[in-house]
Amino acid sequence: MDLYIYYKVRDADAAALHSAVAAMQAQLAEQFAVTSELKRRPEADDGVQTWMEIYPAAPGNFAGTLAAAVDRAGLSQWIVGARHLEAFVDVVPCA
Repeated sequence: MDLYIYYKVRDADAAALHSAVAAMQAQLAEQFAVTSELKRRPEADDGVQTWMEIYPAAPGNFAGTLAAAVDRAGLSQWIVGARHLEAFVDVVPCA
């Protein structure tokens, strides 16, 4: 399953959040052999950016592991509002 997590961050907090997310993703890659991406929308809206973390082919129980890692990394101090997690699976053709 692929996990997509999006959230908002103020321009002023972007550098600190980037550092924390990069460290968290590196630790997750080392511990759980997952790959990840970090993206953001090209424009800000009133000084607020929208970011997205992507975890392709994450194990089925990875959402809980990720939530614990987010808490340990203290990401909520830089995030405006909530983190929104969505999961997608590959479309399997009908037989």
